[in-house]
Amino acid sequence: MLTPSLQGLIACSRTSSAATDAAQRPRTAPRGEGGYGILRDAGPELALPAGFTYSVLSYTGKPMSDGNATPAAFDGMAAFALANGNVRLIRNHENRDAPANARVKGDASRAYDARGGGGTTSLEVRIAPGGTASLVRDFVSLNGTIVNCAGGPTPWGSWLSCEESVEGRAQGWAQEHGYVFEVPATVESPVTPVPLKAMGRFIHEAVAVDPNTGIVYETEDRQIAGFYRFLPRRRGMLAEGGLLEMLAIEGRPNYDTADKQQMGTTLPVHWVSIDQPDPSGTWGDSAAVFAQGFTKGGARFSRLEGCWWGDGGVFFHATNGGDAKVGQVWFYRPTSADAGELTLVFESPSAEVLNYPDNVTVSPRGGVVICEDGGGEQFIRGLTRDGRIFDFARNILNRTEFAGACFSPDGGTLFLNIMGSTSDAGKEKGVTVAIRGPWSDGAL
Repeated sequence: MLTPSLQGLIACSRTSSAATDAAQRPRTAPRGEGGYGILRDAGPELALPAGFTYSVLSYTGKPMSDGNATPAAFDGMAAFALANGNVRLIRNHENRDAPANARVKGDASRAYDARGGGGTTSLEVRIAPGGTASLVRDFVSLNGTIVNCAGGPTPWGSWLSCEESVEGRAQGWAQEHGYVFEVPATVESPVTPVPLKAMGRFIHEAVAVDPNTGIVYETEDRQIAGFYRFLPRRRGMLAEGGLLEMLAIEGRPNYDTADKQQMGTTLPVHWVSIDQPDPSGTWGDSAAVFAQGFTKGGARFSRLEGCWWGDGGVFFHATNGGDAKVGQVWFYRPTSADAGELTLVFESPSAEVLNYPDNVTVSPRGGVVICEDGGGEQFIRGLTRDGRIFDFARNILNRTEFAGACFSPDGGTLFLNIMGSTSDAGKEKGVTVAIRGPWSDGAL
């Protein structure tokens, strides 16, 4: 996996003065200065800058290679290199149907919960020498989970799929939920679902893995949320257990990052332990894990969503954080086994600039790709190394969110989802596309 250097973005943020706040900093990167120019209709699904084209790989309801219809609710996704030269995409499905209405996708005998409507699908994609991507094969690869929102790739070649719900038997499900599940990129049929309980039972959003240590960083999508890390007993063997911890600001217990933050300020970080990552008893308190860390001085964030490893640390979004309550981009860099630094690298001054950042990925050319989840028109925004933002794509298919942005292993193709409806009864189509074009002309 390509690891870009984003030192310029961090350095620019660190040199900001109090007089150079979010409203006064340059907001846009025009064509030739990191951006790619105005967006034009490139097809019935997307508007893109001139020179960029895309192909549709998958859409809701399309028959898959395993005989199942492609499930709805396309969300987080990652790309992996296969031994035959093709690319494996593993895609989450954030199905939100209630237990009475949800239906398992695929073989019910392989399901974690016989009533669960979420899970993952795996796609094999061939990229021709000219850059055109085409679907080779697709199938259900994780079955019977619920509200599979985002997740993240591992350095050992698997996808970690996260449940964004802590409902369970008390709400009518056949199993307890709120866990992370692992799907190897090499599997050709549904995995046996194993909840990674030591990684915590909370409203999971996304994960990012440190390729050097195997430590897994986790985000929590609650209005009052924590940022966590999981230290596995053995690198790459998450099912063997480990230690869950929550981020805290050194010398400032219960620090609130939600507003009144200065871009570029670096905060020293330490970690506090979560003694009961999988609280027992009747489930109903989505804050049970957060409360343990907060009691020990852990920091509070405002709705953490996507995260991605890059430049020796983790970029992650507080989707409605900031003074304008429309989004923050944070960066955490570990400095030792027990400590690190937290920097606010971008805060949106208005919904017109950036509205509810959700999924994120890091470009091999040094920029950050941000999927929006705000109201109205949905955009993909790019963030340059010097902290300027620009439009890269607009959803013209429907008003559902973008998700799952990830680059092919060679960096030449951006894969992207339009989510579509989150219910099987919904009418909005989900779509997975492959975008190619003159990446070197801008920051992405």
